[in-house]
Amino acid sequence: MTTTYKDKKVISIGIASELTGLSERQIRYYEERKLIYPERSKGGTRKYSFADVERLVDIANKMEDGMQTFEIRKEEMKKSDVRDKMLRGQLNAAFKMRK
Repeated sequence: MTTTYKDKKVISIGIASELTGLSERQIRYYEERKLIYPERSKGGTRKYSFADVERLVDIANKMEDGMQTFEIRKEEMKKSDVRDKMLRGQLNAAFKMRK
């Protein structure tokens, strides 16, 4: 699987904060709530991707609209389940498999 530039984890928390307008504390909080998953360097520095930055903006917008972190996480889990089902359906169709 090829990693695109959007998925490479190269952005520090300070730059992510500047790009999103969120404080570093808010970003850490979203990580604690399992809404975002930065990589860690050997020294423990958080590294984010452009896709993560977009996700942070989406989370912030949902929070401004009154959603709670558990609701955002639940919504993301639903999307993931739908993607998994679609992928399984595509694989089953491609390989003519049955349940």
